[in-house]
Amino acid sequence: MEYVTLNNGVKMPMEGFGVFQVPDPTQCEQAVIDALEAGYRLIDTAAAYMNEEAVGRAIKKSGVDRKDIFLTTKLWVQDASYEGAKKAIQTSLKKLDTDYIDLLLIHQPMGDIYGAWRAMEEAYHAGILKAIGVSNFYPARLADFCLTVDVQPVVDQVELHPFFQQPQALETMKKYHVQPEAWGPFAEGKFGIFANPVLTKIAQSHNKSVGQVILRWNIQRGVVVIPKSVHKERIIENFNIWDFELTPEEMKEIASLDLGKSNIVDHDSPEFAEMLHGLKVHD
Repeated sequence: MEYVTLNNGVKMPMEGFGVFQVPDPTQCEQAVIDALEAGYRLIDTAAAYMNEEAVGRAIKKSGVDRKDIFLTTKLWVQDASYEGAKKAIQTSLKKLDTDYIDLLLIHQPMGDIYGAWRAMEEAYHAGILKAIGVSNFYPARLADFCLTVDVQPVVDQVELHPFFQQPQALETMKKYHVQPEAWGPFAEGKFGIFANPVLTKIAQSHNKSVGQVILRWNIQRGVVVIPKSVHKERIIENFNIWDFELTPEEMKEIASLDLGKSNIVDHDSPEFAEMLHGLKVHD
């Protein structure tokens, strides 16, 4: 495993395990146990995934020392305010059955994110949160945020895969010393990504799977990846990306696949904002 050092000095694994769209508690718990057994040490969940308790149980059952695990969760839109965030942090700590969180992200740039950030800064200074960051903050929003807050975000988790490579977002993060992290590194399996001829050819030349090539590509761009699977063999396969390297020519070939836009979600859509505000994770 390779690590990155965040702008506050905390070390973060370059590859982790995500549990988005794994709401079934038994399935989620087993998947996290399998991931930790395979060697993953970064686990990424969120209040909105409705599986923090399952993740907490899996960590306890795994036998892996808590201090060796980098645990990430996210603050939902509903709790994006100073008082809301203070309560939500305590709720996540309780559900995850831990006394600290390695990284808490603002899940979406919506609601009173500045009030929420003040509460997160307080918890960070108190040692309850080891690092704080954001998710889905696109370049102008991230720049404005970094120029406004006292404690700089350490991570921005955004959609990053071969069909949506976001070079401007990566440049902005680099300027403000924010670590990029990819959600949906496999484009959620859409657009025939696993049968793409460019990716297939590169995978065959390295005797690797297309999935492994995709993850390796983002790693070589300096991006943290958090692939998700509930299948043990795929969990293990996704972790085995540290014994090969893509050539500069192969990196250029993959760069040519960029569509320049997301075909998964439109963050500029008013309807999308309304949907997120309407999604409640608690009463």
